[in-house]
Amino acid sequence: MALAFVGGRVFIGDGRILEKGTVVVEGDRIVSVEAGDKPPPRGARRFDLEGCTLLPGFIDCHVHLCLDGSPDPLGELERSPLPLVTLRAAEHARRTLHAGITTVRDLGGKDGVDLVLREAIHSGLVEGPRMLASGRMICMTGGHGWQFGREADGPWEVMKAVREQLKSGADVVKFMATGGVMTPGVEPGNEQFTEEELRAGIHEAHKAGRRTATHAQGAQGILNALRAGIDSVEHGIFLTEEILHLMRERDVALVPTLSALYHIEEKGAEAGIPQFAVEKTHRVKPIHLQSVSAAREAGVRVAMGTDAGTPFNEHGCNLNELRRLMEVGYGPEEVLRAATWEAAHVLGWEKEVGSIEEGKLADLVVVEGNPLEEVDPLCRGETLRMVIQGGRIVVDSRI
Repeated sequence: MALAFVGGRVFIGDGRILEKGTVVVEGDRIVSVEAGDKPPPRGARRFDLEGCTLLPGFIDCHVHLCLDGSPDPLGELERSPLPLVTLRAAEHARRTLHAGITTVRDLGGKDGVDLVLREAIHSGLVEGPRMLASGRMICMTGGHGWQFGREADGPWEVMKAVREQLKSGADVVKFMATGGVMTPGVEPGNEQFTEEELRAGIHEAHKAGRRTATHAQGAQGILNALRAGIDSVEHGIFLTEEILHLMRERDVALVPTLSALYHIEEKGAEAGIPQFAVEKTHRVKPIHLQSVSAAREAGVRVAMGTDAGTPFNEHGCNLNELRRLMEVGYGPEEVLRAATWEAAHVLGWEKEVGSIEEGKLADLVVVEGNPLEEVDPLCRGETLRMVIQGGRIVVDSRI
């Protein structure tokens, strides 16, 4: 049966907005998008969206479904048996989808759980967002994320590590170019992989038609990754004018994940977060906020990513990242684009998702009111009324 969404505001995703539109879905695809309140096709199920806004399904470019958002998620991951990790990941995926996030990019799982979960969702065995999965993150020996990453040293070993991820079925390859907050004994600002190591790994991934992402916080590590041909920069704490120029010139996106540091600082060591992570967060968070604001001014493509699964950064609360972006100067339309149109381009899925256009997958959300005027209620989940994934109604809580 066809679905017809009639009479509501339509946020196309690419900058166009229909103040009143009609969108028709057949099967898993959008078949028509028209301005005005048009009669639906005969036999179609009509949804009257007067007073509501129809948007593309939201996209989170950076999640960790194997992490549970506890005070010490890496420690919990190491202590938990793999079957329990898998069950938790499936529940995290369900929560994420029900919050309106219809697509995610998982940038680091454990022992193939993310890859198996992707297939389980695709087959309909479990509910969850469409997934791109990276498999194991690639890091230097003892580098950031070594606890469940694939340690590699030197260009040839990095190439082999990439080939292993490709063999396992990875959609995207993630490299750890710098230190980070959640690994003890490493500094966020310090480079880890060299440019030569990154170049070898990125080339190997690109040969296989895969995109690449890098955890990159310090300036030299970010530059190493950019010069080596990386496709997206995750976090980007210490951005410089040179970095911003290169990112804009090469159309390399920034995925800021502001929520990760926000929750660590808000909850602190008294909530059980490791002291070393809290201390590093206090040092780098002000710089991070300045850098993300500077990226906007420089015209760098920015896409939504949350790092969901890090301390108190819960799956299903992903849209709080939009509030964090607005706090550093982004407007409502900008953050909604970051979570739809821009994010789809980062994933390389812009022909399938990220906007409401004929021929694209029918991943849609219905929001009460106008999020272009007030985003906060949507971020809190108060105004989300419907979630549609591939033409299937997942959530319908209309009053």
